[in-house]
Amino acid sequence: MIERKALVVGVDAATSMWLLGFLRAQGYHCVSVSAAEDALEELDESAFCFTLVDSRHDDAAVEDLFQDLRARSRNSGPIIAVADRRTNGHAAEPLDVDAILDKPLRLDDLQQAIDKLVRVQTEPLVPAPDPADGRIGREMELWASPKMLEARQILREAARVDVTVLITGETGTGKELVARAVHHLSSRRSGPFIKVNCAAMPRELLESELFGYERGAFTGAHKLKIGKFEAANRGTIFLDEIGDLHPALQAKLLHVLQDGEFSRIGGKSTLSVNVRVLAATNQDLERAVAEGRFREDLYYRLNVIQVFVPPLRERSHEVPLLANYFVERYAKMYHREGFTISPQVMDRLSHYRYPGNVRELENLIKRMIVLGDPFLTRIPLADSGIESPHTSTPTSTTSAEPSLKEISRRASQAAERKAIASMLEQTGWNRVRAAKALRISYRALLYKIKQSGLDGERSSTRSMS
Repeated sequence: MIERKALVVGVDAATSMWLLGFLRAQGYHCVSVSAAEDALEELDESAFCFTLVDSRHDDAAVEDLFQDLRARSRNSGPIIAVADRRTNGHAAEPLDVDAILDKPLRLDDLQQAIDKLVRVQTEPLVPAPDPADGRIGREMELWASPKMLEARQILREAARVDVTVLITGETGTGKELVARAVHHLSSRRSGPFIKVNCAAMPRELLESELFGYERGAFTGAHKLKIGKFEAANRGTIFLDEIGDLHPALQAKLLHVLQDGEFSRIGGKSTLSVNVRVLAATNQDLERAVAEGRFREDLYYRLNVIQVFVPPLRERSHEVPLLANYFVERYAKMYHREGFTISPQVMDRLSHYRYPGNVRELENLIKRMIVLGDPFLTRIPLADSGIESPHTSTPTSTTSAEPSLKEISRRASQAAERKAIASMLEQTGWNRVRAAKALRISYRALLYKIKQSGLDGERSSTRSMS
């Protein structure tokens, strides 16, 4: 059976519930987004039978949105706008759309528009390849190092089983790509893939974003809001930067993972969802657990399968593959066909350590293409971070002066180590008493003793005595 997909843009939560239910009953897999930029991102990733847009009169960017949709007509399909023309007159008339339906939206009108615009065109039901599948597969082919080949094998196995996956690695290494690959290789690939950045908003906003809220739940809650977990039902939710999740939300997330149930803010009823959870972090969660910043039970719930994405400096022979891929992708996007990187510049790119990882390389290639600078002559070397051939190589950093941040970190570690060592001596190395005196958990103390090397000193002292 060939899947039919519909993109719904800007529809309020109250309308969204019955509208999406109606479209799903018609056999459409629905992707619902609230912002124009999210809609354009979805169209870059996938093709839809039609796009339905709520043309709100207070949306200043709505005309630009319709122009962008028309520019992506191959993926957007016919464009159906919903507008309140009775109160807004010509101001509500969108530009260049295939149909305009009046508010409040009537399902009969929508059905007629779909019958007229969509079914005639999709009657043959010729399967169209999903651009997201091709892009994910292509980028996975660039994983050539042993560690990345191991990661690919693990994620393929993880995709076959409906369990939680924890993706770890430095910022910019490609953890989101791993998450999308797990989703697209799984049985949930026809369902939604919802990404939430847990570090991008304060606790109260993140809670309403994840779980939604009822009308009147708090001041300003004029309408019911569907949360991301509800939107991801029968699909996958990707919780990025999970290490920054507030402790109160950690408890609520644990409940969802255990029972698949939650309540909206201000809600009295319990909702059940069928959602697969993928999480990513650039933090050491074991250390966060030891220091009491992350729930131990939640950590083990998330860490059923772990996929580690190594930094780019540990897979430097992938740099030419990635660089050429980005050149091919962005030269076409920015109308710079024919742009190439010389072997000399590629060699310099391959020897750089990339503190920003793959994302840094991608942005550097973009700058080279936009500026028309294949030899890195117009991009200051200090800005790009790439040493010239006449200076010391980027790996020779032992003689460099440490930054102020590094000096502070070292001083803090030294002071902490001294305080712990002093307390252990005072308590005769009674770790329980030392932890209480230092006002930290016993587990945290054990972690810090091991981290600072004090356990080794204790062993050597015993052997000498």
